[in-house]
Amino acid sequence: MRVDDDLDRVLIAVGPRLRAVRRARGVTLAELAAATGISESTLSRLESGRRRPNLELLLPLARAHGVPLDELVGAPPTGDPRVHLRPVRRHGMTFMALSRRPGGTQAFKMVIPGAPHDAVPEPKTHEGHEWLYVLNGRLRLVVGERDIVLAPGEVAEFDTRVPHWLGAADAAPVELLILFGPQGERVHLRTRT
Repeated sequence: MRVDDDLDRVLIAVGPRLRAVRRARGVTLAELAAATGISESTLSRLESGRRRPNLELLLPLARAHGVPLDELVGAPPTGDPRVHLRPVRRHGMTFMALSRRPGGTQAFKMVIPGAPHDAVPEPKTHEGHEWLYVLNGRLRLVVGERDIVLAPGEVAEFDTRVPHWLGAADAAPVELLILFGPQGERVHLRTRT
């Protein structure tokens, strides 16, 4: 098989892959066009295979969908089993996204640096529901009028419309897993019968 044939095969498969990713996220062509600056007609031609994909088109699409470019072009796996997380720092905390699905429940690992003993909580509110699990360290959690400390292995869940704040309970950093979901979602427990 020639290299050109292999390249053509990869490029032909990009269109259906783009359509599948967009539909799986429940995004219309008009919404995607607004998010990327690529016209609806160009997006439609890309998805139908009537337009050859290039980096100028694929990079904004990968960014808008929150997926690696490799996923859009169907690049073969490298054989490297490592997970390559890209940490983000906000408000002095480090977040690592563990899920990539826009909408629905999002999973994060969070690291909060140790806090001075006189740290003053500044509770915030937003839409959603949050579950957290302390992996290491001690977490100070303020939810409404409650001010509690959670140890490794402890779990909490709360409506994020209630003023809340997370911080390290002492000078040691704290690591936790967080699931953040849409408003009204709650943990579903199943018991054995």
